[in-house]
Amino acid sequence: MRSLGVSGRVAQAMVVALAVATTSAGVQAQSTSAAGKQRAGSSQALERGRYLVMIGGCNDCHTPGFAVSGGKLPEKDWLVGDSVGFSGPWGITYASNLRLLVSNMTQQDWIKRAHSEMRPPMPAPSLHHMHEDDLKAVYRFIASLGPAGKPAPQYLPPGSKPTGPVVVFPTP
Repeated sequence: MRSLGVSGRVAQAMVVALAVATTSAGVQAQSTSAAGKQRAGSSQALERGRYLVMIGGCNDCHTPGFAVSGGKLPEKDWLVGDSVGFSGPWGITYASNLRLLVSNMTQQDWIKRAHSEMRPPMPAPSLHHMHEDDLKAVYRFIASLGPAGKPAPQYLPPGSKPTGPVVVFPTP
């Protein structure tokens, strides 16, 4: 083995440093690329969830003032539930605060709830037919908004007197 002079050792150190830097940059680039893809996938899921909330009409009942504003309320005010009741033969129901609801459940709990029976006027058939990936996107979008607001009033059985305004559904 030949002994290297000072300039040879410096050159060798530079080659090793360059090799380490190139390898580490490659690993970092792969890692950054994977994180970017994950963020993009996450971003796409949030956009999909936002889209489904909009076309599903979730805000119409779960966001106070949304329908009468023509959908022009800021997203920070979305899905906080409402104190306007829906009265029918089932009693009086209220649009729940989905942001508080989702903050206390897992994605799997959300999917299970979406496939369970609900009192009217909740469009349970819409949720029952929604693909699981779409339900996950809706869950992720609602979760991304974070908890806000207060719980909606509790269900009242038939014959109960509401304390606030209600929409009355005709008895069939």
